[in-house]
Amino acid sequence: MLISGATRVCGIFGYPVGHSFSPVMHNAAFSFLGLNFVYVPYCVAPEELESAARAVISLGMAGVNITIPHKERICGCIDQIAPGAKIAGAVNTIVNKKGKLYGYNTDGAGFLRSLKEEAGFLPAGKTVLILGAGGAARSIAVELAISGALYITIANRKPERALALAQLLAGETPVKKADTVRWATPEIKECVKRADLIIQATPLGMYPNEDACPDFPFEYLQPGQVVCDLVYNPPITKFLKNTSLTEGVKATNGIGMLLYQGVLAFEHWTGVQAPVEIMRKSLQEFLAAKVY
Repeated sequence: MLISGATRVCGIFGYPVGHSFSPVMHNAAFSFLGLNFVYVPYCVAPEELESAARAVISLGMAGVNITIPHKERICGCIDQIAPGAKIAGAVNTIVNKKGKLYGYNTDGAGFLRSLKEEAGFLPAGKTVLILGAGGAARSIAVELAISGALYITIANRKPERALALAQLLAGETPVKKADTVRWATPEIKECVKRADLIIQATPLGMYPNEDACPDFPFEYLQPGQVVCDLVYNPPITKFLKNTSLTEGVKATNGIGMLLYQGVLAFEHWTGVQAPVEIMRKSLQEFLAAKVY
């Protein structure tokens, strides 16, 4: 890739940021399409976030992704925030348009697109169980509710976080009912049986702790359900291995969400349709090579 005076710069702000797969994915896409763009990781300490946001404008950057721990605080640095991102209280993609910063959350929308493409799942009229109540769970839950999911139940080790998310959904989205269930109780078994979609949104099972797995009643899974573990490293977690023991369950990992949130961000920055399969291949090769 030739860097010139006309090269547009995109990037990712995080702390730390060395683990990010995004530079590989985006630079592969820019190269394939012959776009004069480059994607660079920036390790931004929390106390430097506001000045880093201003630099997006002063340096004429096309935009940036935002990752942990900045997704919530960055909202105070943005001129205009998309409705879903505003409800979730988190932004993961910024676009610089004529010196103003526009914030989006492509995590939730990317997750829904991955479900549609990889499992043929549409949320309208469906019942959802989410394990976890962190940032990813919140972004996904909001997008599911906005997209027509009728019932969303949150299970979390800390009940107060689950309750806060359920109250957010009930108060700010058109979901018919949002409630909570205590982890590892008889009630969660009933939630598992009636759910159309189950999302494992905790970091349990993520590299290097591959042997970890949520305490989950796998025996209550039903044929036809869709189960997604947001962890993608390793590609097949212990949770997904246990899920696969039930015939007829569609199981996916988090690589689709990573891919499609990147696809949406790419299209925000460039105005060009993203080369999805090139981006997917770059992620798969990077993950297989274990060079991160």
